[in-house]
Order: sequence, then C-alpha cells, then structure tokens
Amino acid sequence: MKRSKFSEEQIIAILREQEAGVKTADVCRRHGISSATFYSWKSRYGGMEVSDVKRLKALEDENAKLKRLYADAMLDNTALKDLLGPKVVTPAAKRLAIACLVECHEMSERRACHLIGADRSMIRYCARRPDDDLLRERMRELAGERRRFGYRRLHVLLRQEGLVENRKKTERIYREERLSVKRRRGRKKATGTRAPILVEAVPNARWSVDFVHDQLMSGRRLRILNVIDDVTKECLAAVVDTSISGRRVARELSGLIATRGSPGMIVSDHGTEFTSNAMLEWTQKTGVPWHFIAPGKPMQNGICEAFNGRMRDELLNETLFVSLHHARDATARWVIDYNSCRPHSALGYMPPKAYAANLTAMDDPLRAPETLRGSPIAPPAHPRQSDRRAPASGG
Repeated sequence: MKRSKFSEEQIIAILREQEAGVKTADVCRRHGISSATFYSWKSRYGGMEVSDVKRLKALEDENAKLKRLYADAMLDNTALKDLLGPKVVTPAAKRLAIACLVECHEMSERRACHLIGADRSMIRYCARRPDDDLLRERMRELAGERRRFGYRRLHVLLRQEGLVENRKKTERIYREERLSVKRRRGRKKATGTRAPILVEAVPNARWSVDFVHDQLMSGRRLRILNVIDDVTKECLAAVVDTSISGRRVARELSGLIATRGSPGMIVSDHGTEFTSNAMLEWTQKTGVPWHFIAPGKPMQNGICEAFNGRMRDELLNETLFVSLHHARDATARWVIDYNSCRPHSALGYMPPKAYAANLTAMDDPLRAPETLRGSPIAPPAHPRQSDRRAPASGG
C-alpha cells in the first residue's frame, strides 16, 4: 500500500478548513488532492482530534504486533506438531529437528534453536570422534558368534584382544550397532529366609547335579546330565543321551571322582534317578554326602539351575540337533568354551577354568576371592539331610 505524503495532523488540519466554511473544491485544489481522497479522509478522520488520531495509531500498531505474535505462535505450534514422535533430547535428535524446521517451515536457525531449546553452537558442532570401524566390525562378529552375550561379556572378550579399554565406549558402540539382546521374562522369585550351607572356597567342596531336557529335529527326546562345581562354577560333565538311568549317573560320577577327586557334598533334587536304589548303593559305597533340596525349591540348587539356564539360552535354543552324535559334539564344544573362554560374571568375568587355577595356586584359599569373603559359596538351602533307606533286596 502506497504511503500517504500527508501526516495525520495535516489531514486533520485540511478537514478543519472545510469545516470552517471553505469550499471542498478549493480545499482540494489548494492541497493538490482529489475530492475522492478528501471524502475518504473525512469518513475516516471526521470529528476526530489529533490526540484521538495518535491513540488510534497506537492501537493499530499494537493490534498489528499482536497479530504477528499470534501468527508466529500458530506457526510454532504447527511446526512442533510435525515433530511429534520420539523425545528430542539427544544432540543428534535436536540437530535433525532443527534441520526439519529450517527446510520444511522456512524458519531461521536462530528461531528454530529457540523453539527446540538448543544452543546454536551445539547445532554447528562437528564431531571429531573416530569411527572405530575395526572395533565395530569385531564386535558384530563376536555378537554373531555369541548371540546371547551382552555388552559386558563382549567387552571382556574385546579387552582380551586389546581393542578397547573403556567399558562405556563398548556400551555406546554396542547400542549404536543395535546389538542389544532381547530379554526373556523369568518367573517371580519367592522371598523368605533360608539357612545357608557354608562350604570352603576350594574346588570339589560341593557339586550340583541336575537334568536338562531337549529334543532332536526328528522329535526324539534327549536328556543332558550336568555336573557343576559350585565353587569354581566349572562344568565337570554334560552327559547327553536319550535315557539316563540311576546306574548311568552313578557310573558317570565314579568316573569324575577317579579323575578329579571326591567332592565334599553333592546336591540334587528328588528326581527318580537320584533317589533310585543304584544311587543309594553308590552313596553308601563311596561315602559321599548327598543333600536333597526341599521339594519345590529349585533355587536351593541355584548354581546348577543358573548353568542350565545359560545352556538353554546359548546352546539349546540356538541349535537344531540333527542327531544324537551332533548333540553330543555341539554340547562338548560348548562346555569347553564355557570352561575355558566364556567370562563368568560371578567370578569377576574370569573363565571358570582360569578361576579354578588361580584359586588352587593360592596358599590360603579361604581368603582368595574378594567377592566370596564373608559369604557362603553355595546358594542358600535348608541344612537337611534326607533319611536314606536301605537298598531293596533283590528277588
């Protein structure tokens, strides 16, 4: 709109001349305006004083300012609605949001930063962090080989190879590569007081035995007998077969005792293989104390139960067994890896075999592990010994 060369005060003065008795045509000729302009001025400013015009102009300016503020607020509201989704918290998310506002809504960078709540120096910052391509590639390889390992155990393996030292860096790259393991929901744990069984922090102080069940691709069922050293967390045996009787359990335990030595105690549940006449006869012959956990309390044999969970999570759920020979071979390889290479969180992320060697080499094994000082080695369990009945006579 073309700006008038007359101010409001001059327009009021011209209208006053016409009101004083001067003809309209003479007023228009004197000031060089048309009659249409004169009557337009009269319809707008007729009967007004200079103070009224100034007040009207101030109101118009304020109204225009409010309109601009309202339009800006509506634009900001529309832009923020387009950004609905994940919270804009991290610097990378803020940079992406500001770029969207600048390109799609034609905002200035300053206004977009003010709307998002970000500093302009942060938006213009260029990262100088190295890409760590070698570390990322090796982490992906290890995560592919050990699909149920989290970043803590992967960090131990990477540190052994000399690729990383900072655990936080491993966690950051682990999350950036989207290697997080899906957690499997467990059962609710019962609470209550239990009387713990205290054992010495030496190998063979206590063994735990239990069964794990699985099946072949053909649908044939198989069983795995696991024997665990509760102190060193080593897997002493993992016997795979379609059927394992009490006599087979006694034979396997006798072979372990011949190579490793007699344990101070063996803990198990009330399975029929462990309560059979063959096992009763074996315990009386060898003199090894056998402790049965309370019925319905599997966590009293928690170390072996935890091992069974790791075996199912990392081996059984990840492998399709074609035959019994394949199952035995895969289980044997996994047990060797578990004892020799796999970091164990309860042992300070040391493999069980290395921990056992370190524990045996110390002069005072009761004070060797810092994490076990002043606490029992075995999980809590009721100190009850089941009454053993005499073996049934044949006939």
